[in-house]
Amino acid sequence: MTPTTDTSWTKESWRARPALQQPAYPDDAHLEDALARLAALPPIVVSWEVDQLRHRLAAAQRGEAFVLQGGNCAETFAECESDYIASQLKVLLQMSLVLLHGLKRPIVRIGRMAGQYAKPRSSDFETREGVTLPSFRGDNVNRAEFTAEARTPDPELLLRGHERAALTLNFARALVDGGFADLHHPEYWDLRWVEHSPLKDEFHRIAGSIADALDFFEGMSGLRVHEASHVDFFASHEGLHLQAETAQTRYLPHQERWYNLATHMPWIGLRTAHLDGAHVEYFRGISNPIGVKIGPDMDPEWIAGLVEILNPDDVPGRLTLIHRYGADRVEDRLPEAIEAVKNTGKSVLWLTDPMHGNTETSSGGLKTRKFENILSEVEQSFEIHAQMGSHLGGVHIEVTGEDVTECTGGARGLTDLDLDRAYRSTVDPRLNYEQALEMALLVADKARRT
Repeated sequence: MTPTTDTSWTKESWRARPALQQPAYPDDAHLEDALARLAALPPIVVSWEVDQLRHRLAAAQRGEAFVLQGGNCAETFAECESDYIASQLKVLLQMSLVLLHGLKRPIVRIGRMAGQYAKPRSSDFETREGVTLPSFRGDNVNRAEFTAEARTPDPELLLRGHERAALTLNFARALVDGGFADLHHPEYWDLRWVEHSPLKDEFHRIAGSIADALDFFEGMSGLRVHEASHVDFFASHEGLHLQAETAQTRYLPHQERWYNLATHMPWIGLRTAHLDGAHVEYFRGISNPIGVKIGPDMDPEWIAGLVEILNPDDVPGRLTLIHRYGADRVEDRLPEAIEAVKNTGKSVLWLTDPMHGNTETSSGGLKTRKFENILSEVEQSFEIHAQMGSHLGGVHIEVTGEDVTECTGGARGLTDLDLDRAYRSTVDPRLNYEQALEMALLVADKARRT
């Protein structure tokens, strides 16, 4: 029996389970009205796109493709601007170009975008100078300003989030369909400030090599390599706000299945992945490919339980486990996770999230991550999977196309003293464009040698 034909599941059955990280709205009637209006809006994605992504992820699970999932830690409504969206798309496309060249395999491109507006918090409240207010939970829920009015959850923001997500994905699709991702002209993708990057020459060498190979093939065959001039691009976000996700979940009679049409691939975060929790209950019934973050606090029984509940029929491409242990713990904890999945007799797609487990505080008090630790976790993950007869099928990275200084290290050797120059994240530190491109080069090299 598949999750979507299980008669014990409905899109509301999660309400009988403990629902963590949910905002406390002061007006239930206002919330229900907003959710009804949200449910009536056109969906952001369609079912055949969702199914297409599941098939692509199944290929990655078999080792025939590689997944690049990346983007902002948290989107903001203010960033729904053409230049910003284009820069985010550029960095992901350029990273995928480097990975394509190095791995000689198709790259499945998934953005952390077009809906990543809600974030979990370690505490429901924040205190400043003796004043305690609800924590900021992302633009989908409340506002960042530290006032009682701003921090009160507002259901109208759910509608604005839907609009911003639709605008973002629509523009990204238009760019891709209009030739923005044409591998025949990778030189058009450059961001102006990267001209100063130490990696500029290496990137242009790779780009030129791909362009020459395409020209040679087409010149000899007389055929155009259509897949090289157009790429598929998918959206993903953490399915944190269960009321909003439910409002955008629909039963499609021709498919005889339920789909979350707010995104192609929602995932469950580490804080909400409890076996008896509301998030796992909701996710088990939707037909989207889904991800789950796993970390050092999860024992083998917990991980095996997630696999059994979320993919009981072992559907290829259905379940992605995204491990985030930290460079200092991945060697100890990842092998038992791999073994736990093997013992279920089922297969999953494995991704590494080398960002979240390597967060630390800089000497100046800013949240940061060291490039060398991020890279170390990626490299160790490749090695551990290979040693255990498993397969690492991709990476999940927080990255921006902006010239920020939020993570230290990389080719320019950024230090704690550099962070104040352009630290813009309101949540988690991201790799900037140069660091992202360097990471892609190193990931491709490691994958090729493992």
